[in-house]
Amino acid sequence: QVQLVESGGGLVQAGGSLRLSCAASGSIVGNPAMAWYRQAPGKQRELVAIISSSTSSNYADSVRGRFTISRDNAKNTAWLQMSSLKPEDTGVYYCVLFWGPTYWGQGTQVTVSS
Repeated sequence: QVQLVESGGGLVQAGGSLRLSCAASGSIVGNPAMAWYRQAPGKQRELVAIISSSTSSNYADSVRGRFTISRDNAKNTAWLQMSSLKPEDTGVYYCVLFWGPTYWGQGTQVTVSS
């Protein structure tokens, strides 16, 4: 059974920074791709950033240049460093692991005040 535990969300003013963490545990073989999704109130869930086992990454246009995804393969941990936050970045952020089935974390709330 694979579990993902996110942490690091909170309330921050516009222009501030937050760092989200995602720790994966369970019988994980190899270094499957990991990603961060978010869901804003009243909107569909969207991909924010994704990182492969080789640490190549890709970002949504709305966050490119402001967010950085990284990982530690030895620890099965991923991070999302968010800078220059905007009110439109508000939402629940989910960590995702692509390995066989897709595993989702429980989500962590990020609120950016104007």
